[in-house]
Amino acid sequence: MSSKVLILHGLEGSDYPHWQSHLAIELIKNNYEVSFPVFPNKFAPKLDEWLEFLDMQMRCFDPDIVVCHSLANILWFHYLNRYDIKPIQKLMLVSPVSISCQIEQISTFFPYELPHDLKAKEQIMVTSDNDPYITIDEVYRLRDLLGSIGLKVLENAGHINEKSGYGRLDCAYDWVIR
Repeated sequence: MSSKVLILHGLEGSDYPHWQSHLAIELIKNNYEVSFPVFPNKFAPKLDEWLEFLDMQMRCFDPDIVVCHSLANILWFHYLNRYDIKPIQKLMLVSPVSISCQIEQISTFFPYELPHDLKAKEQIMVTSDNDPYITIDEVYRLRDLLGSIGLKVLENAGHINEKSGYGRLDCAYDWVIR
């Protein structure tokens, strides 16, 4: 039986050639069940709408693995603070956003509280040393506050999206299938 992977995008989505699109394609080619939904109002997201949508995905798809990018990380934190879920096998948090983010489009997601438990048996955070939305010091602080999460820091990778040269993120695929 193959794993079920839920891929969650951030603000404005992760349309091809974003690495999340590549990840979905590669996983499907290798017989993984993949849900890569488009959240409502992806250009002007509202936390409550996204939480309801995520809850439906979690209940209907019942993933083993969740892969979040950018705003989806913050969504996951809110979700765990509001909903009681059974633990998943793996959680990947890519390019988290600073708690002090001031982007008006996503203001309903802030502030956020970190959950006491990420509800994943294995977890990793992937970030960049020059992400415009979080400093490297904040990344290390976040890692420490989240506890036993692994951390991979990419050099000069920006926000780890297609605009910063990441149409593919092979380490994400390798980690999911491992």
